[in-house]
Amino acid sequence: MSDILVALGANLPGTEGGPADTLRAALRVMPGMGIKVVRCAPFYETPALASYEQPDYVNSVAVVEAALPPVELLAMLHRIEGQFGRIRRGRWAPRVLDLDLIDYRGLVTLGRSGMSGVAGMPLALPHPGVGERGFVLVPLRDVVPDWRHPVTGEGVNGLIARLPAAELAEIRRLKD
Repeated sequence: MSDILVALGANLPGTEGGPADTLRAALRVMPGMGIKVVRCAPFYETPALASYEQPDYVNSVAVVEAALPPVELLAMLHRIEGQFGRIRRGRWAPRVLDLDLIDYRGLVTLGRSGMSGVAGMPLALPHPGVGERGFVLVPLRDVVPDWRHPVTGEGVNGLIARLPAAELAEIRRLKD
């Protein structure tokens, strides 16, 4: 059985301190919400994707176990975001905490009816764009080096190799 993968990100300070502190706190909260953290990648600092100036992000990926089906797991991740003060603004907006369901045991959904996600939008798995996002792929490789994209079958190393060198150079591992 494939893993359940959750991407973590933050670029604004929260009640726990800086973005890395918020990610650590979110990981500590997950087990109490029925989400067991099996392992977590190191934290990376990455530039924001927005076209306007904002702080860099801290990103990671966690392998988790949960008995919840995908839509309910996503809802629980959103509840955790809310506990840390996440307010959903626009796309690419700065955020205190961002928890994305990247892959759910290799399940592929294309937004079929009955699988609703954010703000009534269909839940798509794997997470759209995962194959082009270095800030997800680099930490993902740390925790699941043999991961393959459930739709294309391409391995994480191949996906990373196709990213622009300049983008990869901007992904910096934080000291533990």
